[in-house]
Amino acid sequence: MEFESTLQVFSQADVKDQPGVVEGQTLRPLIGIDERPSERIRVAVASFKAGTHEHLHWHAIEVFYYVMAGSAIVRDYRGKKYLVRPGSSIYAPAGIAGSHEWQVGKNGLQLLSIRATLEGHKRMQFTVDRKTRRSYIELEELAKMDGVSFNSHY
Repeated sequence: MEFESTLQVFSQADVKDQPGVVEGQTLRPLIGIDERPSERIRVAVASFKAGTHEHLHWHAIEVFYYVMAGSAIVRDYRGKKYLVRPGSSIYAPAGIAGSHEWQVGKNGLQLLSIRATLEGHKRMQFTVDRKTRRSYIELEELAKMDGVSFNSHY
């Protein structure tokens, strides 16, 4: 039996950064995009500038982060603080119970981000108002994640 190899080998240095979800964040998508397709996962290197604050948010899917460089304080839904440094792993189950926020330290932060889906509507990120506990997503972010349809109901 003959078949073509589908193995992909490439250097992170050859991948261009893209703007992240918050100001001060960039993403370097490694796999799970048009240029390097995947069946089920999306992997990226997420970099945050020093002092970046990504407010409390949750995802409709589970996410896993591995800290490669820098440090941050991660807070959970209840406000409990965790100091993360190189070698730390963060697992956020899907839904509001897995919500988290990042307060990036003075040396910035670099994470390996693994998301277990390629479907845009499942990659959405919902911000949580800490006082009211209400979740929301900006319309442009919703549209970017294939979450908006204007098909007629008639």
